[in-house]
Amino acid sequence: MKVKELVEKLNLQVLSGAEGLDRDIEGCYVSDLLSDVMGNAEMGNVWVTLQTHKNVMAIASLKELACVVLVKGQTASEDTLEQSNEEGIPFLSTTMQTYETVGKIYQLLNC
Repeated sequence: MKVKELVEKLNLQVLSGAEGLDRDIEGCYVSDLLSDVMGNAEMGNVWVTLQTHKNVMAIASLKELACVVLVKGQTASEDTLEQSNEEGIPFLSTTMQTYETVGKIYQLLNC
């Protein structure tokens, strides 16, 4: 599945990094603990979090993640969104809670 398909199916808002919407999604990782994501997320994962600061983008880039989905209507800081555009890693937002978001992503990736 491509990031753009995830955006369409879950009605996600694209905050930045639109040039990366053709990235392939290989799985999903859910955590708000940056060191956990750095140690355990895999390349091509969607990262679901409520963290919004610039270090999120640094880890997304380091781990070559497909995209970052911010839950509960969160948005990232301007410098984070700028870096997202530079790296081509989409930052997406949803008003859904984490549980609902991850459940829907699971269904899309495993059905």
